[in-house]
Amino acid sequence: MTDAILVLNGGSSSLKFAAFQGRDDLHLLVRGSVSSIGERPRLHVAPTATTPPFDRNLGGQPISIDKAFEAVASYLADRGLLRRVRSVGHRIVHGGREFARATLLDQRTLDALRGLAPLAPIHQAINLELVDLARRLLPGAIQVGCFDTAFHATQPDLARLYGLPHEMSEQGIVSYGFHGLSYSHIASELRNRYGAAAGGKTIVAHLGSGASLCAMKAGASHATTMGFSTLDGLVMSTRCGAIDPGVLLHLLQERKLSCDELADLLYERSGLLGLSGISGDMQTLLASKDPAAKRAVDLFVYRVGREIGSLAAAIGGLDTLVFTAGIGEHAPVIRQRICETVGWLGVALDKELNASSEELVSTGDSSVDVLVIAADEERAVAAELLNFEAG
Repeated sequence: MTDAILVLNGGSSSLKFAAFQGRDDLHLLVRGSVSSIGERPRLHVAPTATTPPFDRNLGGQPISIDKAFEAVASYLADRGLLRRVRSVGHRIVHGGREFARATLLDQRTLDALRGLAPLAPIHQAINLELVDLARRLLPGAIQVGCFDTAFHATQPDLARLYGLPHEMSEQGIVSYGFHGLSYSHIASELRNRYGAAAGGKTIVAHLGSGASLCAMKAGASHATTMGFSTLDGLVMSTRCGAIDPGVLLHLLQERKLSCDELADLLYERSGLLGLSGISGDMQTLLASKDPAAKRAVDLFVYRVGREIGSLAAAIGGLDTLVFTAGIGEHAPVIRQRICETVGWLGVALDKELNASSEELVSTGDSSVDVLVIAADEERAVAAELLNFEAG
């Protein structure tokens, strides 16, 4: 039987997975996820040409990432897929300055990546735990890391620098950017649609529980809203986004928060959840009549619109605007409100196309093409793994 590639994409509340076969054209064998790991975990598998849908409650109690991995491995083994795996591709959030392309995950590399965990505390440790689990389960398969930061290595130096002493920049305190695997997939889809120009001057809005924007020229990253860590930029589900550093000094010096308390505040208790006091879930907030929910949504839209203007300035205009990820794909009202906010850039949305979530949702006379493209980080990982194997 044909060998398979397994892709693992772990986050704070889910474990996404996919298996592909093929060396030229990737053929999807199975795609699924363990969702709501910290609440009521479920294993869900989407139907494909060769796989029927599957859905199972995993007990109704929170589980750890290793138990989620066991559930995925058991599902794959029962269907004869696990023994076909020749290589495992891992989405790893932070590659730092050293890892700008797919890399074999040997012990030296893993040690270096563990050193980056403080820069992505929600994700990095989970990503690396999955590597350890996969190595033990599949000792004969190669393990390859693909990095969210790598896509942004094309950015000009000025887009990466902070106004800090030069030696700090040399030590790695620079803007890295994240969600790069999602942006890489979108760039590939834009090349399929537009050719080598890949939509020209493009801004991609990856709007999910984590959210960021990326400005591209011909499919290459030129600027992005996330920076040194995954806290920067837009207001997110539970993360604050961009904030005056003076606020942080105030919280440390005057409010006497410890470093751990500050990290918990910024990563886990802020954003849409903190603003609303209700939820970090956009659909929940949209359904609420509470004024605090409206305020949280209003700030989310405002900040996205403001950052689109900033990124358009960085690349000298806007030809294409793309929405992707959970909110970007499934919240038409948020797309509409954002497009109304940036109408001054020539964006004109077709309300009917937008309501039905077509791929092209702009009007015929819009100066900017507005697209909705499904995120597929797993396919981006598989494509990078194939390139790695090809040398």
